Amino acid sequence: MRHNKSFNHLGRKAAHRSAMLSNMATSLILHKRISTTVAKAKALKTYVEPLITKSKVDSTHSRRVVFSYLQNKDGVNELFRDIAVKVANRPGGYTRILKTGNRVGDNAEMCIIELVDYNENYTQQKESAKQTSSKRRRSSSKKKTADTVTAEAPAQAAVETVETPVEEAPEVNETVVDKTVKPVEEKTSDEASKEE
Repeated sequence: MRHNKSFNHLGRKAAHRSAMLSNMATSLILHKRISTTVAKAKALKTYVEPLITKSKVDSTHSRRVVFSYLQNKDGVNELFRDIAVKVANRPGGYTRILKTGNRVGDNAEMCIIELVDYNENYTQQKESAKQTSSKRRRSSSKKKTADTVTAEAPAQAAVETVETPVEEAPEVNETVVDKTVKPVEEKTSDEASKEE
């Protein structure tokens, strides 16, 4: 029975599972995104995020601790040199799981797990969505204070003072033909019967 056992065994023995997670974490660190199943991605997320947090403090001890998990010098160097700098201000949540549908062979639920700070396209779309939603304002029954009125007045004045000179077009000596369409009057049934 698995009472109160919180992690997924992924159908593997402990040694196989730790080796697989170590390899997947190294691949994620080196390539910034990998494609895998959702179950493995969730297990990898709990495995790699504490290592990224550990990499924020660049000391010999933290490098040795991370190396004991990853067993790859290139992965450790990449983590401490590049990734730690980029995620320095982020308080957690370094990875993102994007579901991509089911696998053809066994219908396993597939996904892409990626480092959040390395997908600029996805981040820009979210920021633009936040900016458009923040522009919507609720109407308020409160009256504007004098501070807000004076703050808005210079901005409006600046907009009004900017004028662009308009050049006049040279006159053309052509006669303009009146091509307006006159509306057709509807005939009543009495008029229509008289014409017949």
